Amino acid sequence: MDRAQFAADQWQKEWPEINSLPMLTLGRLAEVSARIMQQKLEPFFAEHGLHPGEFDVLATLRRSGEPYALTPTQLYEATMVSSGGMTNRIDRLEKAGFVERRKNPNDRRGVIVALTTAGFDKITQLIPMHVQNEENILASLSTDELKQLNRLTKKLLADLDN
Repeated sequence: MDRAQFAADQWQKEWPEINSLPMLTLGRLAEVSARIMQQKLEPFFAEHGLHPGEFDVLATLRRSGEPYALTPTQLYEATMVSSGGMTNRIDRLEKAGFVERRKNPNDRRGVIVALTTAGFDKITQLIPMHVQNEENILASLSTDELKQLNRLTKKLLADLDN
């Protein structure tokens, strides 16, 4: 069911002077995002023993390059994880043996979070499967449509940053 269309149709009937197109568009964006996360991404991560935020931390460390280590602040800034949840995620990943906290060589009081060998192996194994999952999610869009969607969402994000 297209809940955004349903709501927009109701608004058009109830209050025809209102431009429901922005509500329709943003409602659909929210619905698409929620469904992808709930139906496709969360089950994939759970199947591999991770929460979405934990996967994001491992992926961020892996893509940062050697030595695959960042400060907690760098992790927070580079991920889609809230600062409040970062410590919990690091704790869970450390308990699972995927990351370890080390003394920061550039700051005696600070720490860095580094992938362990097990963490490196885990995320290196998962990334190709994750990309395939994302390709499957977007399979109904042509390459040109996907490029157009990327351009449009980039434009929206840039405007939100202003």
